[in-house]
Amino acid sequence: MGRKSNCCGLSWFVNDGVGIGCAIFTYLLIAYAEFVVVFVMLLPEVVTSAAIGVFHAIAFTLLAGLALVAHSRAMCSDPGTIPLGNCTTENLKKLQLKEGEVVLRCTRCECIKLDRAHHCSTCQRCIRKMDHHCPWINNCVGEDNQKFFVLFTMYIFLISMYALVLTIRQILVCTENEWHDCTFLPVASAILLMIFLVFEGLLFGIFTLVMFCSQVSSIVKDETGIENLKKERVVKKTTVYENLQDVFGGYFSISWFSPFTSPPLRRANFTFHDV
Repeated sequence: MGRKSNCCGLSWFVNDGVGIGCAIFTYLLIAYAEFVVVFVMLLPEVVTSAAIGVFHAIAFTLLAGLALVAHSRAMCSDPGTIPLGNCTTENLKKLQLKEGEVVLRCTRCECIKLDRAHHCSTCQRCIRKMDHHCPWINNCVGEDNQKFFVLFTMYIFLISMYALVLTIRQILVCTENEWHDCTFLPVASAILLMIFLVFEGLLFGIFTLVMFCSQVSSIVKDETGIENLKKERVVKKTTVYENLQDVFGGYFSISWFSPFTSPPLRRANFTFHDV
């Protein structure tokens, strides 16, 4: 079972063996793609200072780096947890409930059950606007880290497609030149590595594209994955642009695409369940 802990100086980390394994596997896949693209296919061009080779090596490495940062921030950011054990008499008085109005209490983590919050059995916490628990980031996708998850899926899709394009380019160019000076590895080894890269690119490119589209759709509709599955109706009082701003932060700018910037926490007012 997972739980919040302070691991390696991190303020949020889920101790779940499956999730940790998936996260490590993700990093290995990105490292493999970087190795094949830069050191197997592009290195001969980089060594000869060919501008096109240098450009592709830098561009691919940059996108891979952004994917890694987005993943690490999605994994090590609090997804929007509700404080443990906050369902106290003192806190309930602060809510100034009207007559007939009550709040729900989570029986597992003893917290006030906020509207649109759900309990995650892996994180062992209630998460605000929880979309789903994703083993690939070893964390829940919730109100405070959804941006990083969306960027992670986007950048993985981009490097997957980029790797496929570069592989096709490599095969066409090298076939024409009969594989002379195309790689520093034995030709058979280089071809085998590129075949595995094609399978990786196709598999994870399609997977992350589906996830990216699903996340963008849920943001636009202001409907989480859990709400969609449970057919829970949400009163929508915001526009599509406001929903995007709430996740990515502020007016549209390049910061929307940066995993280094966090959206402002503008979630001060919560509505509780009425009975």
